[in-house]
Amino acid sequence: MKFRCERDVLVEALASATRAVTTRGGTLPVLSGVKAALAGDRLLLTGTDLDLTIQVVVTVAGGTDGAAVLPARLAADIVRALDPGAVYVEVHETEARIASGRSHFSVRLLPTEDFPRVADTPADEVTLDAAALVDALRQVVPAASHDDARPILTGVLMAAEGDGLRLVATDSYRLAVRDLPGASVLREGQSVLVPSRALGELARLLGGADKGGAGTVSLRLGERDATFEVGAFAGGAAAGGDAGDPGAVGAMATRLTTRLIEGQFPNYRQLVPEHHPNRLTVGREPLLDALRRVKLLAREAIPVRLQLRPGTVQLSAVTQDVGQAEEELDAKYEGAEMGISFNPEYLVDGVEAVAGDEVTLETLDGLKPAVVRAVGRDDYLYLLMPIRVS
Repeated sequence: MKFRCERDVLVEALASATRAVTTRGGTLPVLSGVKAALAGDRLLLTGTDLDLTIQVVVTVAGGTDGAAVLPARLAADIVRALDPGAVYVEVHETEARIASGRSHFSVRLLPTEDFPRVADTPADEVTLDAAALVDALRQVVPAASHDDARPILTGVLMAAEGDGLRLVATDSYRLAVRDLPGASVLREGQSVLVPSRALGELARLLGGADKGGAGTVSLRLGERDATFEVGAFAGGAAAGGDAGDPGAVGAMATRLTTRLIEGQFPNYRQLVPEHHPNRLTVGREPLLDALRRVKLLAREAIPVRLQLRPGTVQLSAVTQDVGQAEEELDAKYEGAEMGISFNPEYLVDGVEAVAGDEVTLETLDGLKPAVVRAVGRDDYLYLLMPIRVS
């Protein structure tokens, strides 16, 4: 195998594919590698940990077709360290030679025959607006759990809702729900549970693609996996994951495939109160700025307390033997005067996720879940459990 590619293009392609490469010890050694397959001017890079697979196809100046598995992180580090300009890659029986200018590297290859075969993708696909999906993922994915002992909560529920798609995530302390009207992905009553890690990587890929003007993302759902495609990524029937031509030299397309999580997602609907007698309306940015200042004194799991009164909200945090912080904001409040305490990081996450200039915080009392929303928008809610303090 032999090809030439601009450094910046190859850096981006390797970085994307390498994000799926396993970091766990005790797995197959070949899973620490990225497979490079060249056919004509199309270079396909594949990284996988068996649960998540990321494939990147990029147009290069091809020389000799072939396939090889390179140590992923080493190859990415080498290419990133090179000076800008053309990078030449030439693969021999047991090594790959990477050169640019006066820099020359030789790295040992991993056995190509041990690299897992990428499964075929379903033929049926639906198209989603990339910008809307990125926005939804930004709002929902952070609320998913990172505790592998509870795998169901590490996923994001994607469910048919009305004429569109609903995304839901919870770690049992908070809940995020976002609707995408008009995104008809699933049949009525159908739902799938997608790992939040995969959707986080998808958001990263879409964010990078969006800078290049990518307007849509394709979704293909199988019985046990979901595949998202960004750019002109076609084909996929070959063992190496044959890809369509993304276009001119340097053009890039990406495919992300993830295993779905099996199991029953919690009944999140029963967690959202039907009415909220207490309602705070406050500027989003002033609230965020005040929270970031006050939480400097909220150390060692100390909560931030909100004291809700007509016309104002007071934020405070006290850490014994360290100090305390207080700040008051102008706000509109309807309801009984009350205090309510939250994990400051979780509250900041929720307020940051809300779109618009003003946010509302609605609750039944200081011990019941509070709901954060944008003023005038019903497509997103963030429910947060308060912290009981003495």
